[in-house]
Amino acid sequence: MPPVFDFLTTSPWPDYQLLDCGGFQKLERFGAYVLARPEPQAIWDAALPAAEWQRLADATFARAPGSSEKGQWQLKKNMPEQWLIAYERPDGLRLKFRLGLSSFKHVGLFPEQDPNWQFIYNQTKARRAPLPRVLNLFAYTGAATLAARAAGADVTHLDSVKQVNFWARDNMEASGLDGVRWLVEDAMKYVRREVKRGSKYQGLILDPPAYGRGPNGEKWQLEDELNELLQLSQQLLDPDDHFFVVNLYSLGFSGLILDNLTQAIFPGPKSVRELGEIYLLDDAGRKLPLGTFCRFAN
Repeated sequence: MPPVFDFLTTSPWPDYQLLDCGGFQKLERFGAYVLARPEPQAIWDAALPAAEWQRLADATFARAPGSSEKGQWQLKKNMPEQWLIAYERPDGLRLKFRLGLSSFKHVGLFPEQDPNWQFIYNQTKARRAPLPRVLNLFAYTGAATLAARAAGADVTHLDSVKQVNFWARDNMEASGLDGVRWLVEDAMKYVRREVKRGSKYQGLILDPPAYGRGPNGEKWQLEDELNELLQLSQQLLDPDDHFFVVNLYSLGFSGLILDNLTQAIFPGPKSVRELGEIYLLDDAGRKLPLGTFCRFAN
């Protein structure tokens, strides 16, 4: 069955809004607070004047001299370093997320993943297995983990950074959930062991970075590892009852790369294979691209 190429974006969400983007920056509202931070994809001019960005922003991220990643936040009075936002969808998915201001510009949430969280929630509910097993790799602060857990899955959450697992646990508790299995592991080592053990999962979620390090210094480079990771993932999926989601943030990876890989590695009957780009829509109607994805179910 030929794939469907699509563009996914976040549906209306009271606690999140992309107010503006441009000049390699984005201006976002998370709950009651507005943040300005770098965005390398926003190469066009901002719609709002700089004075309006300064007026609206409760916190602005400034890169450290000579660094493309690290920096610090400049905060207005009464701007907290941590706060909660709510996430509720008509399909019944209700979560809460603790946000925080990190030295790498991140806040603990990627709101453009909203359509994938809904997919994970609904596909978990659709599994024939009475207690679907779901594995979330490179799981960060756990939004996808919690979407699967809220739908009744037995979820294993794996990330190589202990601190973000603690953060994900905070999100779980804030959302009124429990029972997630937390692992601080190197993803490739873990899936290789799981394949040897003959483990099977009804749901598999991959959100790998372009590069990174495992807990013992293991090197991860997306272009070197992705092919093997997908091959191992195919062996972990229940052949008769599964869903699969992979999301890539690397600027150099197009949806066609995922098309070639998934078409070769995941043969056999399945629902329509969706591929494409994920974006956020700002208040001026501009589409901010934030990654490529592939997802399907069987």
